[in-house]
Amino acid sequence: MDTISIQIPSIIENIRMIESFIDNAKERFHLDEDIYGNIMIAVTEAVNNAIKHGNAGDSHKNVLLRLDLNENLLKFIVQDEGRGFNFHDLPDPTAPENLEKPGGRGIFLMKHLSDEVEFKEGGKVVELSFYMNS
Repeated sequence: MDTISIQIPSIIENIRMIESFIDNAKERFHLDEDIYGNIMIAVTEAVNNAIKHGNAGDSHKNVLLRLDLNENLLKFIVQDEGRGFNFHDLPDPTAPENLEKPGGRGIFLMKHLSDEVEFKEGGKVVELSFYMNS
């Protein structure tokens, strides 16, 4: 298994470092454009949520992003230092009553762009899995 990781303070501007991390992964693991685009959106969305909601924008708290490559499965693990959240009770952003609301799209996007999304440790950890064509 191949693993790389980065840890950033919870400052929204640090998303640029996450984008560079994903660009490096694209080069290192020869990702094709389709999967790269999905990864970029889903993972930056997950890190955004970790910064804003998980760590409540507290720059003293960090977000850890780890990438595990095991054969043709790429798994991005995003971990924050917050209290977690109830991921079983999320409003559907496509429901008519939620269409005008600004939030709630991040997890929806992650679920649609990743092959698998798993929440662990009470919502403090999200794992985004992508299958690469071998």
